[in-house]
Amino acid sequence: NIKLSSMAREKGFKISEYGVFRGDKKIAGYDEEEVYKTLNLPLIPPELREDRGEIELALQGHLPQVVNYSDIKGDLHIHSRYSDGSLSLREIAELTKELGYEYIAICDHSQSAKYAYGLTSERLKQQIKEIDQLNQELKEIKLLKGTEVDILQDGQLDFPNEILKELDIVVAAIHSGFKKNVTERILRAMDNPFVTIIAHPSGRLISKREGYDVDLEKILQEAKSKQKALELNAYYDRLDLNEFYLKKAKEQGIKISIGTDAH
Repeated sequence: NIKLSSMAREKGFKISEYGVFRGDKKIAGYDEEEVYKTLNLPLIPPELREDRGEIELALQGHLPQVVNYSDIKGDLHIHSRYSDGSLSLREIAELTKELGYEYIAICDHSQSAKYAYGLTSERLKQQIKEIDQLNQELKEIKLLKGTEVDILQDGQLDFPNEILKELDIVVAAIHSGFKKNVTERILRAMDNPFVTIIAHPSGRLISKREGYDVDLEKILQEAKSKQKALELNAYYDRLDLNEFYLKKAKEQGIKISIGTDAH
């Protein structure tokens, strides 16, 4: 708003919550597109309104396109009834097929997450078998075999590599010890060749806590070096990575995984 108000003043206008005015005459403000048009700008989507270069890009005609629902082809972080989710694998597959998805990753909690009915190695093997059976039956969507595996206090993972190598996707996550060597633990987890994605890298919960004691600059550097993806956890109370580090990750060529963390 401050940047737009400054641009309006340069043109002899005034912008307020009531619209755009030339003197006492309202000249725009019946909708947002009209307001932007008075400043020779295209409508900038609310998601981009951070004054981090989007206005300059709009003036140059290079405003990036916002991802729409129709652009999303899959979900790389879903929990099922095997752990603390509410739906069976088949129910998840049918619902996401209705959304037009082509693939989903089933990433239930690992054995240390007892509060979330985390899977033992044997139960994970059982789930792998069920997913294989469903994939033979279901033709319009593919279920990826995955896990949200805990990163333990020493940086080791909660499942052995013998199990992890059987999976299509391994999402590694911090769920305890938020102030205990978090950066070092995540870096060590990324040394594991079977880790695909680091889940909710900052650990923030928007309504509850700021997040881990973690050096995200080092995490980004290592993710680029080890070619690991970082998650954009789309659960509304996480949105993690945040927009600042997402921009940095994009600039560094780091892959971003989008998952709802649906339960």
